[in-house]
Amino acid sequence: MRIGLDAALDRITAKDILSPEYLPSRTRSTMDGLAVKVSVTMKKRNIFVKNHPLAEAKELWRQALERIEFGSRRMTIHFFPVDKSLGYRLADPVFANQFSPSYNAAAMDGIAVHSADLAQASEASPVYLGKDRFIPVNTGNVIPEGFNAVVMVEDVHYVSAELVELAMPATPWQHIRTIGEDIVATELILPAGHKVRPIDQGAMLATGVTTVNVRRPPKVQIIPTGSELIQPGQTVTPGQIIEFNSRILAGYLNDWGAEASGSAPLIDDPKYLRKAVKKAVQENDIVVINAGASAGTRDYTANVLEELGEVIVHGVAIKPGKPVILAIVDNTPVIGLPGYPVSAILTMRLFVREMVYAFTNRETPKAHMVDAVMSCPWASSKGVDEYVRVTIGQVDNTLMVTPAGKGAGAVMSLVRADGLLTIPAGSEGVGPGENVRIELLRPRREIEATLVFIGSHDNILDIMANQMHIQRPAVRISSAHVGSMAGIMAIRRGEAHLAGTHLLDEESGEYNISYIRRFLADTPLQLINLCYREQGLLVQKGNPLAIQGFVDITERNLSFINRQNGAGTRLLTDKILRDLSIDPDTIQGYDHEEYTHMSVAAAIACGSVNTGMGIRAAAVALDLDFVPLTEERYDLILPHKFRADKKVSAVLDLMANDQNFHKKVLTLGGYDLRDCGKIMYEQA
Repeated sequence: MRIGLDAALDRITAKDILSPEYLPSRTRSTMDGLAVKVSVTMKKRNIFVKNHPLAEAKELWRQALERIEFGSRRMTIHFFPVDKSLGYRLADPVFANQFSPSYNAAAMDGIAVHSADLAQASEASPVYLGKDRFIPVNTGNVIPEGFNAVVMVEDVHYVSAELVELAMPATPWQHIRTIGEDIVATELILPAGHKVRPIDQGAMLATGVTTVNVRRPPKVQIIPTGSELIQPGQTVTPGQIIEFNSRILAGYLNDWGAEASGSAPLIDDPKYLRKAVKKAVQENDIVVINAGASAGTRDYTANVLEELGEVIVHGVAIKPGKPVILAIVDNTPVIGLPGYPVSAILTMRLFVREMVYAFTNRETPKAHMVDAVMSCPWASSKGVDEYVRVTIGQVDNTLMVTPAGKGAGAVMSLVRADGLLTIPAGSEGVGPGENVRIELLRPRREIEATLVFIGSHDNILDIMANQMHIQRPAVRISSAHVGSMAGIMAIRRGEAHLAGTHLLDEESGEYNISYIRRFLADTPLQLINLCYREQGLLVQKGNPLAIQGFVDITERNLSFINRQNGAGTRLLTDKILRDLSIDPDTIQGYDHEEYTHMSVAAAIACGSVNTGMGIRAAAVALDLDFVPLTEERYDLILPHKFRADKKVSAVLDLMANDQNFHKKVLTLGGYDLRDCGKIMYEQA
């Protein structure tokens, strides 16, 4: 596109002109007022061809794979020595070539005899056998003709080298491994599709099988893209991101049965991507490109794949993962995944997992689905299938589900996730208490061993979860940081074993009890102290703005980050503002909310805001300064019905008696454990 200089300068900046998005050929001359033209080639922004419904996208992709005979055409069957077959999947069933054992063998050290000779043997009337009626044998020796039993050496009394005394009868084939006892010739040893294990190699070799046909796994190349990517171990500077997606994706692919590897990250330049794709499709069965699938000006994947082959689908109505690309280049499937890790993992799970299993002629494992109850609301956009990562715990006999986190880039939401909740395209979300179907990502036994904690966030909970994992690995802690009031309501609905709370009653000056009497009057419970902790303002290291309190924030119009409604820290903030007669509307950022102390600290550490309310431990963790304002009490609400639960008992024992736990908590900074484990209030 050719544009005049004035128009060009109106539409693009000098930085844009120097950007690699534009071709370097450009001219500029302003001598003697001559009219000047600048030739700029501008990259068009990608547009999704269509946001296909998920079922439609899958069908289009299936048809495309059938056209190129993916799997059946490419599938290579190797004639492999059994010794080298470990980990491969068998292309054909394996049958025994010979018997195992191939002869009648002694199963014990002793003597071989004929059972009929000992029919009358007893302690009172022992039988004596001469050298022609017995033969000494060791375990594994051939049993000679004319003998059909073995007497263990400890039951043999040698009168002499040629005469033995036996005081017990012997049954036919006693202590003998008969021909084919383990495996009979022609018997099926292993079915087709079986993944060869060490014991399988032994079984095959034992029956004379020395070579087998195996299916090789699909070879997959992962190409990460992005000029901002650096390798793990390199020093990160602003604007750079450590490339870890390819490692995650390769791990999942290998776990599914592929032979996957990543390559070095490519910079955002279509010529490099074009070259890499051409090479990858010649050397691999599947190619996965990570990032560059969206509609940004540096997202080249769709255009490059359209040039080199056929884009079957670009854009699927799912969340996360909407901009996924499904293409065929040189009869090789090429999948363009979004750059955010959660989006990449979920879309690969949807579109690549089945391909890997099909390549080796295996059925994709069926999802393990369970019924559960939602613990808190989750709003969803209509028109897309949304996949929500959730944590799960069993409270009484009900599986309770809590979202593990938002955001396609939130890796920890998948680390913590126990399952996936699918919200269909026609739904606007799920409300608390609603029944839901969940696909499990962990074994059910781990779910049943999970203690559900819902309520206010505190860094001690991370220490607690880690200590429990070390000392009581059978007990897991699932915590949802939704604020003190939400924790109280979760206890009221019977959705949690424990709830953390630090709600101050301004009239009485007491923590938590008045709220319990108001909202949990009919619930027998105990209120158990976890800690006392310092609350105050988190500020940049060295406190460069010399912030001493909320008066400074309002008078100097400094930016603030708040906690969500219902959080104890939010109520404390509002109390302080009322005491100082400060209108919240005068606080810049009062409506900017975060859900944890660490999120508040992170916003301040990166310079997004000047200050926010939080605990000292959060400041210490991120090397911030701290302006103390008050000490508060943080308690745990425990319904009586869970007091005898082994998971709860383990946590209470940790709190009350584990000095190592106490020591680790105190190193966080700002904590006092003088009443840790003490019952502060009990309600019958």
